[in-house]
Amino acid sequence: MVGEAGFKREIKKDIYIKKSVKYESCFLLLLHASSVAAGRAMSSAVPPQPVPPLDQTLREYLRALEPLLPPDEFQHTQNKVLKFGQSGGLGPRLQDGLLRRARTSNNWLSDWWVQHAYLESRQPLPVHSNPAISLPQRDHCDWRGQLLFASKLIAAVLDFRAKVNTGQLPVEYMRGEPLCTQLFPLLFSSCRIPGPKHDYISHHALSRRSPTHITVVRNYQFFQLEVYNSDGSRMTESQIHGQLLRIRAASWKTDKEPMGLLTSEHRRTWGQAYKRLLRDKVNKDSVRAIEQGLFTLCLDSPVMRISDEKYASRMAAQVLHGGGTFSNSGNRWFDKTLQFIVGEDGSWGLLYEQATAEGPPIATLLDHVLDYCQKPDPKRSPLVPLPMPRKLYFLIDKDIKRDIEHAKQNLDILINDLDVNVFNFRRFGKDLPKQHGLSPNAFIQVALQLSYYRVHGEVCPACDMVSLRMFRGGRTEFIRSPTRQTLDFIQAFDDPAKLQLFREAVDVYSALTDRALRGQGLDRHLLGLKLQAIEEGLSIPKVFMDTAYGLATHWRLRTGQVPSNTDSVMCFGPLVPDGYAVCYNPQADHVHFSVTAFNCCEETDAETLARSLKHTLGQLQELLQPPSATAAA
Repeated sequence: MVGEAGFKREIKKDIYIKKSVKYESCFLLLLHASSVAAGRAMSSAVPPQPVPPLDQTLREYLRALEPLLPPDEFQHTQNKVLKFGQSGGLGPRLQDGLLRRARTSNNWLSDWWVQHAYLESRQPLPVHSNPAISLPQRDHCDWRGQLLFASKLIAAVLDFRAKVNTGQLPVEYMRGEPLCTQLFPLLFSSCRIPGPKHDYISHHALSRRSPTHITVVRNYQFFQLEVYNSDGSRMTESQIHGQLLRIRAASWKTDKEPMGLLTSEHRRTWGQAYKRLLRDKVNKDSVRAIEQGLFTLCLDSPVMRISDEKYASRMAAQVLHGGGTFSNSGNRWFDKTLQFIVGEDGSWGLLYEQATAEGPPIATLLDHVLDYCQKPDPKRSPLVPLPMPRKLYFLIDKDIKRDIEHAKQNLDILINDLDVNVFNFRRFGKDLPKQHGLSPNAFIQVALQLSYYRVHGEVCPACDMVSLRMFRGGRTEFIRSPTRQTLDFIQAFDDPAKLQLFREAVDVYSALTDRALRGQGLDRHLLGLKLQAIEEGLSIPKVFMDTAYGLATHWRLRTGQVPSNTDSVMCFGPLVPDGYAVCYNPQADHVHFSVTAFNCCEETDAETLARSLKHTLGQLQELLQPPSATAAA
């Protein structure tokens, strides 16, 4: 923390930098226009998201409840659901409202979903919301290699942005259908802003004054780094590297207050601190620079290595939350949409805020980055002097100091409560189920339910997220498990006929996946019906006040497949205190898993579930490939 007089002297050194930056050039305005045009053109190539038939959704809802409820409770709920769907009743009225909404909006659900699932949530963003993607460790092991790779990474992300802005990003397809690209331009220069009752998203990428800088944070100190030259051209890797060297030289002092920790707080608490912080003009200027930056680069100190076995878990945890207030958590601004983390020890990854974009667009960005990083720098650096990156200062009074101390305590409690277990299952990968005509994702989902059953003696409500990018403005849908077929298989695991039951369970889950991808899932439709009632000023329908609905949406298993061309692993916290989060990335001959649970719950244990999952996957392999048959072959 600097004194006020010294603080003002330091600021004067940076004033000329502001005057030298050109935020409006003809080049950037052309990029803006072409980006908007490209987004609109791609949006028109995909159909609108359909509203599923009401009777179909209610029927599927009852099927989803079957394995979770005893017969008497199921009958009680069934009566409520049938009454809700009766002709002339409340259900058809709300359905008509959704159909009208679909006819007059870009997407009848997406805005509602973002508001309900993200912006109205008051929980802290780290662990509870922001997903982390930990990528394969690089071969550098010191700060020199860290900065060289960080320069390459920045250039790669800027190259991706250029392709988005000029419409050169290759069209992606799923099942032969083109995917919507509306979210790609919004990844850059966007940030979540805290509010007292709900947050909002601030987008600057498509404004006339499109930002030309990123923010770099090291040793808790933030810097504004211009990444475009005055003529609008992107800086080369060597130019960026030279600027990162200057940032490193200017960020040695470690007695700075970790301002980024404020963004880790409960959203209402952070919203109140945010107001206090922005009272000062200098603080406001620094916060705005972070919020408007294209993205943030976090230059982390090494992850403490305990053992090779646990290193993957430590790396994933570092990307997820920074490792705590005595580690790298101060090198984060959790509200920022994109934060790339690069450690001195070769660890690296991406932390993202998902109100702007969920997993699939992020995976596309990372695939581009990984491909770009294999290529040499194609540009030579112009021999022109560059301005010193602008250090972002904060004037910290006693109130802000108190806010930071509270944030330190709360984040460390949250981090210590989270158990992270990352492992690589090497016995087989997605090729095995494919060889037997089974969906790899459905195979793993059934394995997860069996693993949970063996630990807890029951199946549980689980949600698996799929993309709805085949529709204009589409976000995500949940696939519910377990199904009745999954429960039948689990309960008959010692039966000789279990192979057929297993195939049935996998096939049913595959059918649910196909239905969800076609916009015929049930969870978002149920949410839409509930929100439509609120929109019309009606009481929440009894079907959503039923105990069964609360049970069925208490997601004890939060799961997600992150298909990627590299050995990455996603990680996030459970949705409920007594739950788990399991992410997986199936490769041809192995599968990467991350399992998280909260230590405060005595019933859950990430290591125990991981051990059960490994054992279960091995047994399912033997079920498909009996040892005797393998030996005979």
